[in-house]
Amino acid sequence: MVEMKRRAFLRLGAAGAGVLAMPSVPRAQNQRLPINIVNTQGNASVTVQELMKRSGYLREFGLEPKVTYVVDGSRIMGSLLSGENDVCIFSGISQVFAAAEKGAKLRLLAGALVKLQHAVYSARPDVRSIRDLAGKTIATGSMGALLHAMVVAALRKNGVDEKSVRFANIGSAPDVFRSVAAGTVDAGAAEADMDEQHRKFGVHVLEGGDLWKELPLFTYQATYASERAIVEKREALVRTLAAYAKLYRYLASETSKEAYVSAQTAVLPKIEPAAAAWQWNFFRDSAIYSTDLVLAPERVEYLQRLQVSLDVQKRILPYEEITDMSIAREALTRL
Repeated sequence: MVEMKRRAFLRLGAAGAGVLAMPSVPRAQNQRLPINIVNTQGNASVTVQELMKRSGYLREFGLEPKVTYVVDGSRIMGSLLSGENDVCIFSGISQVFAAAEKGAKLRLLAGALVKLQHAVYSARPDVRSIRDLAGKTIATGSMGALLHAMVVAALRKNGVDEKSVRFANIGSAPDVFRSVAAGTVDAGAAEADMDEQHRKFGVHVLEGGDLWKELPLFTYQATYASERAIVEKREALVRTLAAYAKLYRYLASETSKEAYVSAQTAVLPKIEPAAAAWQWNFFRDSAIYSTDLVLAPERVEYLQRLQVSLDVQKRILPYEEITDMSIAREALTRL
């Protein structure tokens, strides 16, 4: 009998030691919460999401994630407003302002890829600078959409009237790059991960065309959710942002290169390891990820002013009306 009690005591002691050895996790995070995440599908977003899966950060913060991808931002907003999904981590935000102006109950929660990852390219030897684009044909997406807006902003910064150029609605960034390389247009904006192989395609980046440098306040992608999700799933959203903040900080470190290349070549088999490594270097050197989460007021105002000038929206929404950064600030306290 004494031996049985002794064994029970030892088992209890071992269990207690195991608890003490576990990483410190807030008591509330011991309860696993579901979170439905929706993103647009791009090379960077699927790579980072693969890294998130491998890191286990979402589960570390007590979450049971479900991640889906859609082809455009309008579908994201519809799924958030219907309650089908809880939060979008990576997406352009121009449509959020326009929808909120019309009454959609959406709020920006944090930054994601806070700088553009695009450059303006040309294959024409006589087009060397953004200032050379007056009178030329520039490939973009639809008028007022992301590619068009960033080109207009770059033209204005370099003193070129956008009315002096011809815009060609080519479609996505890869389509734009192909049209530039083929010489069917004079220039166009495409993602900078194409830059690693630009000599192979006979194109060059224009002076003033490194848009992450030239347009530092132009926010590329951010995180947003419906007001209903903010009320009903606040704790899950806080944990989610904490997990992504941890991932962004890992991506900004020297130790993440091998993991990034491995993740990208796994989910995008056509990408060569050298190209993935170039993209990792670019993202780290340009500090593109929002390691501190909070989206500054000047970023929100910059994009809205541009959109008002392009007649995408009619008025500038107050920062307090379109954002809720309290969730990001609380998330940072969980790290």
